[in-house]
Amino acid sequence: MSNTYYIAPNDFLNILLRLCLALLIGAIIGIERQLQRKPAGLRTHMLVSFGSAIFTVIPLQITNPQSDPEVISRVIQGIAAGVGFLGAGEIVRESSQVSKRPEIHGLTSAAAIWVSAGLGIAAGCGLWQLSLTGSILTFAILNFFKRLE
Repeated sequence: MSNTYYIAPNDFLNILLRLCLALLIGAIIGIERQLQRKPAGLRTHMLVSFGSAIFTVIPLQITNPQSDPEVISRVIQGIAAGVGFLGAGEIVRESSQVSKRPEIHGLTSAAAIWVSAGLGIAAGCGLWQLSLTGSILTFAILNFFKRLE
């Protein structure tokens, strides 16, 4: 059984392609959010996807996932937890000085950040078909299904 995910530390081109793919994926999702004038726009989504890919590539370079398969699983869990804080910050905001009740806003933006992180992980693992298809489908969901609300 061959290991297709492991990256040799000196395989610069492979690393570069995976990280650039993560930036492209974040841009595809982020441009839609930017055009909708959402606080989490192009740069945020690019950075979330890029950061997720970096955190995924690191253990793929320093360990062999076949010898310790839980390494990448723990990294993915950490990314999901960390991105959850970004999403929570996007969702809950205090409404006005009069009511002091929290309002729920930004669920879609938080979900888009979460998806950007997941697709960045896929790019970091070298799953380019999954990451590109996922980003295009996410763009379509954000762009076309809003008309149904």
